[in-house]
Amino acid sequence: MIPAMLAWIQAYLAEQRQLVDSLPKEEIARWVSLLKKNRQAKRSVFICGNGGSAASGSHFAVDLGKGASGMMAGQATRDQARFRVQTLHDNVPWLTALGNDLAYEDVYVEQLKNFAAAGDILIAVSVSGNSPNVVKAVRWANQAGLVTLGLAGNRPGNQLAQLTRHVISINSGHYGRVEDIHMMILHMLCYAFIENAA
Repeated sequence: MIPAMLAWIQAYLAEQRQLVDSLPKEEIARWVSLLKKNRQAKRSVFICGNGGSAASGSHFAVDLGKGASGMMAGQATRDQARFRVQTLHDNVPWLTALGNDLAYEDVYVEQLKNFAAAGDILIAVSVSGNSPNVVKAVRWANQAGLVTLGLAGNRPGNQLAQLTRHVISINSGHYGRVEDIHMMILHMLCYAFIENAA
């Protein structure tokens, strides 16, 4: 039993290493540059996703809003510009009100209509790339002049990859592996600022 499990773990990690090695480094660097310009212009960053993708987005918002804004270990840098970052999936009462009174596919786009403006960034995270609420938010954001960034997987008919202005699609349909890589990318986006590489 244990040798079989060790073989499975080894195979899992081997495939994960292949995905990491295939990441588009230039595109990740481009995203860091877009975030830097966003912060300098005092624009907002919005994030949306479902399930595990929502959890990754929430984690990213904490790291970008706190660590990448100069507040590591409680040491705030007063003169440093801070990121204005907000998730669209963490306000549960608002989310459920919109889902109940309108439709679940409207829960993100309706929040964007309240807060977003041209020049802001929307980061949409979806392994399938076909979540109706995420896709609708991206369509609206494109029309409203937002900069749209997409993190997706390699699933059939991936709409997110076609709609977002900047996309990183992970070449796998395995939800766990893709979510792992998405979180790695989101961490890199934050740590580029935390470690003063940006």
